[in-house]
Amino acid sequence: MTSNEKKQMIQTELQKNDGILRFAPCWVARNFMQPGRRLKLDPRDYYALGGAKGGIDERWFASTTPADNAEYTIENEGLSFVVVNTASGPQQILFKEIVDIMGDVIIGAEPMNKYGRWMIFSKFFDNMGPIAHHVHLMDEHAKNVNMLGKPEAYFFPPQQNNVNNNFPHTYFGLNPGVTKDDVIRCLKAWAERGDNNILDLARAYRLEVGTGWDVPPGILHAPGSLLTYEPQRASDVSIFFQSQVEGRHNARDTLTKDIPKDKHYDYDYLFSILDWKLNVDPNFKENHFLLPKPAADEKLMAEKGYSEKWVVYGSSHFSAKELTVFPGRTVTITDAAAYGLIMMQGYGTLNKVKIETPNMIRFGELTSDEMFVTDAAARKGVVITNNSDYENIVMLKHFGPENPEAAGLIKRYTV
Repeated sequence: MTSNEKKQMIQTELQKNDGILRFAPCWVARNFMQPGRRLKLDPRDYYALGGAKGGIDERWFASTTPADNAEYTIENEGLSFVVVNTASGPQQILFKEIVDIMGDVIIGAEPMNKYGRWMIFSKFFDNMGPIAHHVHLMDEHAKNVNMLGKPEAYFFPPQQNNVNNNFPHTYFGLNPGVTKDDVIRCLKAWAERGDNNILDLARAYRLEVGTGWDVPPGILHAPGSLLTYEPQRASDVSIFFQSQVEGRHNARDTLTKDIPKDKHYDYDYLFSILDWKLNVDPNFKENHFLLPKPAADEKLMAEKGYSEKWVVYGSSHFSAKELTVFPGRTVTITDAAAYGLIMMQGYGTLNKVKIETPNMIRFGELTSDEMFVTDAAARKGVVITNNSDYENIVMLKHFGPENPEAAGLIKRYTV
């Protein structure tokens, strides 16, 4: 299919759906983790990509960013596909190609002119236990491996956290008083023993369903076992600082995966990847913990039939809202920028598109729970009808860096 044919097909779809695109589920497996089994994926399919590839523990949303699983990466892993219904059946087109061809229509002229791409994606990650204490690179280090730095943020949705799994706590940063020598001593001990004891230098925080965290690049973090909604910049760059998790050894190349080859044993360089002040901030929770914030006057929203809250904010790179539409109500919701969305609960319509929250998904099946609202449609306002007499519609909406409504929520760190 040529670029012109794809453009024409998408234009027809947008006209038919009043500016809405539908995505196919995008699954990602990680071979160093055990799936938490709360992604609504059929239990038979968590290892649909094979044992060596690892279990599926992530679902990515509105992604133009490939997943990085080193030698285990498969074609188009992490990339979202738009589903277009045709006379011959559903056809799928890479979202990245659509943005490349007609990004000014899809994400808006301003972000397309400034960045030339969709600069974020979001995902669910869902694990039985904790992830290794690791860090995402800042831009100054990421550019050395031709990547972007990776800020991210977390929200723990109630609808998919019916169980906490094995360790519902997350280690963040390092304890005040920890020194550079302490950290380097742990990194040098990688091959000397099973556990390099990096967590002895860190502090864990109990995770609370319905809350979240803002995590700029350069901060060490070992995410816990709640299913997590994670908006992030369009990058999959990270390095581990922890050699062993729950008795499983991490090869040393997880420490050097996104490091120039001549720096693999340069411990000063490895240490420089950390934003030191943010890591040892004695007020870390006060500066990074996120409680939902109403997006407008709560009483007025309720009278109109909905509730909307900022659940991810603080970063200049992305933001996210939780939208609830009450049973039997129809509302018109406007936003100042394009966004992706994932349904958490309920069913109804979004403009002319049916939306529904599945209970179980077979690997390879299509769903009606993930959409993209184009720039013009968001500004015009989407009409959402809740067709249930009893159940709320709940959706999570992820925005890129050009959302002016989130500008006043950006945090300025003064550690």
